[in-house]
Amino acid sequence: MKTRLRNWFSMAGLFVFTLMAINTVIRAEDGPSTDAIKAAVTKSLPLLEKGAKGSMEQRKQCFNCHNQGLPIMALTTARSRGFEIDVDHLQAQLQFTADFLGRNKAKYLEGNGQGGQVDTAGYALWTLDNGDWKPDDTTAAVAEYFLLRQKDSEHYRPESRRPPSEQSHFTSSYVALRGLKVFGLPEQKERIDARVEQVRQWLLKTKPEDTEDRVFRLRALQLAEVPEADVRQAAQELQQAQRDDGGWSQLADMNSDAYATGSALVTLHQSGGMATDDPAYRKGLSYLLSTQQDDGSWHVKTRSKPIQTYFESGYPHGKDQFISSAAAGWSATALSLALPKTSPEAK
Repeated sequence: MKTRLRNWFSMAGLFVFTLMAINTVIRAEDGPSTDAIKAAVTKSLPLLEKGAKGSMEQRKQCFNCHNQGLPIMALTTARSRGFEIDVDHLQAQLQFTADFLGRNKAKYLEGNGQGGQVDTAGYALWTLDNGDWKPDDTTAAVAEYFLLRQKDSEHYRPESRRPPSEQSHFTSSYVALRGLKVFGLPEQKERIDARVEQVRQWLLKTKPEDTEDRVFRLRALQLAEVPEADVRQAAQELQQAQRDDGGWSQLADMNSDAYATGSALVTLHQSGGMATDDPAYRKGLSYLLSTQQDDGSWHVKTRSKPIQTYFESGYPHGKDQFISSAAAGWSATALSLALPKTSPEAK
């Protein structure tokens, strides 16, 4: 009897141990813990704020996407998940962005823009929307600019080639359509609908070439309200480009990096319908955590030739700081999206 009891307890113990081992494996495959994600976001925010402040101080007349647009996306997303940010700084950034657009209002109404043209104006409106900026005369003028600019083309085009964030026709088309959709006036609706339809047809027939293309084609397709099957196909194409390490690369012959990975994850969730507990998303988060540096930054090497005078924004990594700041904006946003909302301000 004692022998049978010992054998039974031994088998029960082995069974419990096996269940614990299986559970450990399952948890490991689930990706990073909530605490790990929170810690990563917490470490990233001070540098994003520092870089945005530095850029605003150094480039007193010029909004830029990498040090302001994408970091502000990360800051507003983090705030909606309960993280503390410098609210006064956020409002200063939004006012700076609005003032930048306001100085060019007359040009917008003529169909002329500013440096960076569609990309800069589109990212600026996107930034204002992330900060819940209310439509005004300036945003209406930018919407008019998007109706006049490149109106004889079936889509929008960038003005310069600074990969990855300023070279894709899909990126230009998305930010312009987004500006029209969010800030267009009722009296512009007929023209907006016609322009959206024009770009929609181009989106459906044009194939992407790299990750930036795939990211913004998916965003634009979803925004243009194409058939669900087309959105789903674009999302699958983007997801299938995920590497074994969990990341995405900018180009097929490059290694994975935080810019491509963060932008892919955010877009798959926001435009492709991927849940943040999907195994592919969790694997991507693990990649981002594994590549975040001890100071909270991500380092991505630039492959863009400089066309502006170099300045130190306060974000690390020297000549690579601008693409690295953009990468951190995408990455911190992707991580924050995996956490539950704590306020109605979430985008």
